[in-house]
Amino acid sequence: MESNTQTQAVELLQELGLKEYESKCFVALSRMPKGTAKEISGVTDVPRTRVYDAIRVLEAKGLVEVQHTSPRQYRAVSIDEATSLLTLEYESRVETLEQRLNDLPPTDGSGGSPSVGEIWSINNHESITTRAIRLVSEASSEIVIVVGDLDSLSEEFFRSLRDAADRGVSVRIGVLDEVTETSIRDDVGAAEVFLTKLPWFPKRSDSAALITRLMLVDFDTVLVGTRAASDEPEHAEQAVVGNGSSNGLVVILRYLLRSGFLGGSEEDPQ
Repeated sequence: MESNTQTQAVELLQELGLKEYESKCFVALSRMPKGTAKEISGVTDVPRTRVYDAIRVLEAKGLVEVQHTSPRQYRAVSIDEATSLLTLEYESRVETLEQRLNDLPPTDGSGGSPSVGEIWSINNHESITTRAIRLVSEASSEIVIVVGDLDSLSEEFFRSLRDAADRGVSVRIGVLDEVTETSIRDDVGAAEVFLTKLPWFPKRSDSAALITRLMLVDFDTVLVGTRAASDEPEHAEQAVVGNGSSNGLVVILRYLLRSGFLGGSEEDPQ
């Protein structure tokens, strides 16, 4: 009977592109120094005739080595080597997919031009983080961000802010308390970190919902992330994204942020 850990390993290998019998054979071999087809079949529910087919695929992928004795002996490569090979294959597939998607012509003949003045929602924490990092990496002049919930923001996101500041983008990071200010100051390089002057911003202690991150990029793109205060940060974040200098969401947040950060002392850029 397979253990839960073994079952999970088989399922993960299938998610990475191996078929069920291939995954089961590899997991079985990773638990023994070497084995014949009969021995592999004996510790899995893979028929012996199907073991040979699975092993041929695993050998072609570099995941299994063969000793040409009678009967033949098989052994899995080391876990480090296997994960490196699977990573390379997975990355290659993703790169190929990206190229194929980019090569597809748009159905409306618009050339894929981005829409301006619209608001879109995103309901996945990882997707929100990826979008936020992309906006930071594409920024050319200024990034203003309020950190509402530090637990929801990844190290990779803060690294992208540091990289933006290092390449000359003005990066200003507002925080709600001195603890957060101290915590992130060393992680953002040349970025400016300071306490905000935003009395309307919800805090964990007095709100059922939190603004996780509020971003204004190059004065024309905003991202507002939120989650329920009672939810786990990595699962429940939602966000809205808007762009265009005349977009209502962008205009409102631009004025709110600049008045909160600068006391309304500077003119809003057009």
